[in-house]
Formats: sequence, C-alpha cells, structure tokens
Amino acid sequence: MHLGKTVRLERIFNRNTGKTIIVPLDHGVSVGPILGVVDLRDTINKVAEGGANAVLMHKGLPRRSHRGHGRDIGLIIHLSASTDLSPFPNAKTLVGEVEDAIRLGADAVSVHVNLGDETERNMLNELGQISTRANNWGMPVLAMVYARGPKVKDGFSPEVVKHCARLGEELGADVVKVSYTGDMESFSKVIESCCIPVVIAGGPKMESRRDIVQMVYDSIKAGASGLSVGRNIFQSEDPSLLVRALHGIVHENWEVDQAMEELER
Repeated sequence: MHLGKTVRLERIFNRNTGKTIIVPLDHGVSVGPILGVVDLRDTINKVAEGGANAVLMHKGLPRRSHRGHGRDIGLIIHLSASTDLSPFPNAKTLVGEVEDAIRLGADAVSVHVNLGDETERNMLNELGQISTRANNWGMPVLAMVYARGPKVKDGFSPEVVKHCARLGEELGADVVKVSYTGDMESFSKVIESCCIPVVIAGGPKMESRRDIVQMVYDSIKAGASGLSVGRNIFQSEDPSLLVRALHGIVHENWEVDQAMEELER
C-alpha cells in the first residue's frame, strides 16, 4: 500500500483496534441546515471530545469549522451530492475532486453510490474514476454504497447489502459504508464477502440511545470495522457522551449495559 495512504488511514482508524467512529456532517446539502450542523465547531468539539476518529463534510465547510484547538480529529471530504428537493434525490453527482481534499489537508475522500437508481452507471463511473485518481495521490476512499431504486425491494436484505459492500471493494475503495442488515448472523456474511473494512450507516433517526448502542455492538461483534453515523449522534441530547459510550463499544470491548451505564451517569 502507498505509504501516504497508510498514514492517512491511521488518522481515521484507531491504530490499536483497527476500527473507527466517523461522524458525517454533510447533511446540509441534502436536507439543509438541520439541528447539529449549524454550529459546526461546537458539534465537532463535542464528538472529538467523546472520542470520534473522524468527521465527514463537503469541501466548503472546513473553512468555517476548523477549530485550531482541542482534541484532534480526522477529516474526510465528501465528493458526492444531491438534494431532497430534487425529483431525483438518489442520483448523486460529483461536486469535488481529490485535489480539493488534498488542499484542505484531508485524510480521505468519500463517494456515494445508490445501486439500482436509473443513474447508477454515472455513479459507478464516478466512483471508479475517483478511486483511480485518489490511489495515485495515496488518498483513501470511503465508498458509501446503498441499494435504492425501482428494482430494489429491500435495501437491508443481506444479499443486497453484500452486493453493495463487494462493489465498493471491486471498484477500488479502501473502506465501504453500508446499511446494517438487522442482525449479527446476516451481517457477518456481509463482512465475509468483502476484504476491505466495512462500517455501518446510522440510518434514520432512532427513538432510543439503547437502540443505537445495541446496533453498534451487534455490528462490531459481527466483524464490522466501526460506524459512520450522523444525525443519530449529532442530534442526540449529548453527542459527546453518546460518542464516549460508542467509543467504549468500538475500541474498548464494552458490553451494552456498560455503555448504557456511561450514558445514564
């Protein structure tokens, strides 16, 4: 592996555990300035103090969110976008380049692909092109791959999620983010089908913190390399505390009850 890529991956993955906690903050493009992504410095301070390994955002945000103090945290620049106002919200398009991330001092880039969408071929082409260019620079690529389209009956189906994970690997990604299938046994099959680190998405806003903790615990036990969870973290009552509890699960082998005790202190 390119030494530069190795060094950058070590900034977004814990060297000792080989796992990561990523907090995406790219929601302003798709849904607007929702709670948690308005005061970015405050949110980043909170998740960094809790022990998150990296945040993910679009290229225009680091200039208003760089802190210059506090606990360090990795930076992933997201290169894909669409809005919920569009008649085609699942059709992602590139809005940045690998060189943008390099100029910003980022540790990785990410690209979003929705398998099954009518514009799938464009997104596949973009992931392939970005992974080639990123590899030339020693820049890691996180592929967010979901199944969303007319032929997709269940985007959480183990067979479908396995397809998503494998596609990310085969098109050159270094890390792939997919939906959690709902149980350890089926998700372990997803992990077995893919030879690069797999992290889980947070999905829709959950009702309880225990649900989040349990999902993360189960996915780690199934072999996941961590999580990439946005609004379930940054819109929680205390993002720092929640990240601390998840840090215990991901990096310190905590059980669910131990994490809940941390949350309820």
